[in-house]
Parts: sequence; C-alpha cells; structure tokens
Amino acid sequence: MTSPAFQDSFAHIHCFGCGRDNPGGLGIKSHWLQEGASSICGFEPAAHHCAGPISCVNGGIIATVIDCHAICTAMATAYLEEGRSLDSLPPIQFATASLQVRYLRPARMGQLLLARADVVAVEGKKTLLKVEVTSGGEPCATAEVVAVRVPADWQP
Repeated sequence: MTSPAFQDSFAHIHCFGCGRDNPGGLGIKSHWLQEGASSICGFEPAAHHCAGPISCVNGGIIATVIDCHAICTAMATAYLEEGRSLDSLPPIQFATASLQVRYLRPARMGQLLLARADVVAVEGKKTLLKVEVTSGGEPCATAEVVAVRVPADWQP
C-alpha cells in the first residue's frame, strides 16, 4: 500500500480497532485505493481473534475491522473535501450511526483479511459506505455503514 495510513496522521486515536494510541487494539491501517472514493485495509488475525471453532475469525472482530475502516475512510473523506491534511486541527471525528453486516462464509485463521470501503454518498453530516471483506481472496462479509460527523470536542 503506497499511500500513508490514515490512522498514522489522525491525532489522539484510542479506538480498539484503529487507534495507534491503543497498544491492546487491532491496529488496523487504512489507505486510499482511489482518493476520495475507495480505501483498503489489511488485517492479519492472531490466534486469540478466533471464533468458537479455532480455525475461524470471530465475527465481532470482522465487524470491528469493518466499522473502524469505514469510519476512518469517512474521516479521511471529510478532510479531503475540506482541503485539509489529516493531522490538521481541529480534528474531524465521526461516529457509527448504522452498521449492517452480512456474513457470507467463515474467514479462516492464518489468512489476511482485506476490507475495501467505497464511499457511496456524502449527505450533510452523513457519509454512506459499502464495505467488502475478503479472506483468502474470497468474500466473507459485506456491510453498509452510515458514519455521522460529530463535533471535534464530542465526548459521549
């Protein structure tokens, strides 16, 4: 992946899935495939990311990869639309309004998961994205995500 990871530029990201400031997290990294339109991230599941059958990746881990990759893509899109660098202040933040995942087949342990997010539409504060996750080159999950921009000082 040739473009810098979004997460390496965002300030103060503590998220379990994508936060560089969370040493116990998944540490996913998202990159543009086509600036402003589609992005990709790869994730190599570790043994402790297994489901009941130890040969399969836990569905919650897959959903987290989808969620974080989509939200980071929405954030990067907003920075791009405003002509700002990803590390500029105030930070642009999004939260998940909707995450609909459809699991197609098991994702196998020991195989790279690739998540591709496509920006479908930007409507005011909402960004709509479609995500496909592959495992071993085969689709294992698809999702629709609605990301909503929140104030820079937002704290739930």
